This record gives sequence, structure tokens and C-alpha cells, in this order.
Amino acid sequence: MPGIVIIDYDMGNVGSIANMIKKIGGKSLITPDISAIQQAEKLILPGVGAFETGMRHLEELGLLSVLSDKVLQQKTPVLGICLGMQLITQTSEEGTLPGLGWIDADTVKFDFGQQEEQLRIPHMGWNTIQIKRDHPLLTGLTNESRFYFVHSYYVRCHNPSDTLAETQYGFPFTSVFQHENVLGVQCHPEKSHKFGMQLLENFIRV
Repeated sequence: MPGIVIIDYDMGNVGSIANMIKKIGGKSLITPDISAIQQAEKLILPGVGAFETGMRHLEELGLLSVLSDKVLQQKTPVLGICLGMQLITQTSEEGTLPGLGWIDADTVKFDFGQQEEQLRIPHMGWNTIQIKRDHPLLTGLTNESRFYFVHSYYVRCHNPSDTLAETQYGFPFTSVFQHENVLGVQCHPEKSHKFGMQLLENFIRV
């Protein structure tokens, strides 16, 4: 029976996530297989690229209903990473297709039009998090913990209590969220060395 299933929907390098999980002593399976997903104890939805392309790939693989059943009905813990986090929201300014809608949030594009400081888009490189509330996903992490980001869009939570941590880039945006069994991180923990390793280890233990 699969423990952690990393959903492979052809949207990014899933191998590096599996390698880091293996390094911390966990076991994972990279697959789009519906039966494996149905048996999973935990799910990771990674992703790099465009919102609509990601949703289209999930639909073409026949994964939308099985994933929603696992997450919303069976309450299987799921971690969205980067694009995966954004797909969990309801909508995105990047396109017209709806998202998975597992959390009351939308995905919006960075816009510094009204600010004096015009920051580069995408937000790329190392940045810290500001923890807003305690949660097992953030065990061992502090406001000095640094993570690697690459993104032009960010998640805007409608319920402030869903925000676990924020990151400052022109303004504070939600970089980690949690609602019941649904978790998301905008950074790439698989590229974030010891801090990313700690975060993934925490998810394994959640």
C-alpha cells in the first residue's frame, strides 16, 4: 500500500521531491495511477508552470474526482507545492479554468503598480517566512528559515486564519497555508536545503 504518493501530471521535476523524502527516511511513489492515489496515506501535488495547463493535465488524466474524494471526503493530508499550492485555490488570474477549490482562496499576479518600489517579477531566489500561527508543518522552523521561491503569482486566502506563514515581497503574501487536511507552500522545499528538508519531514509526521 503506497504511503506518500507524489502526483505525476507532467508539470515539473517530481524526482527531486522523492529524493529528498528518501534522504529523510521516508518512502514515496511518483505516479498518476488512480488506484495508487486511492490507497495513498498522504498526497503531494507538486508543479511548475501555468495554472490552466496544470488543471488541464489533471483533467485529462482523470484525476479531478479521485483527488477531490481523497481530500474532501476521506480527509487525506495533501501538500501542494508551488503551482500545486495554487491549483488548490478556487481561481487564478492566469486563466479562466477553475481550480480544485479545496481552500477558500484565489491565485493572483504580483502587481507593484501603485508602489514606489517596482520589484522584479517573477519573485525568484531565497526569502524568509514570517510564521503567523503554530502548526506541526512548521515544527523546528523560525522566521529566519530561508526557502527558495520562483513564482509570478501568489495565493490570497479569504480567511486569514488559513495563513500559516507569510513572506515579504513588496508586501506580505501567504507562503504557507493550512485548512483542515489541506496544506500548501509557495516555495520549493526540495530546493531549500535543510529548511525544506525539515518541512517535508514535518509533513511526513503530520
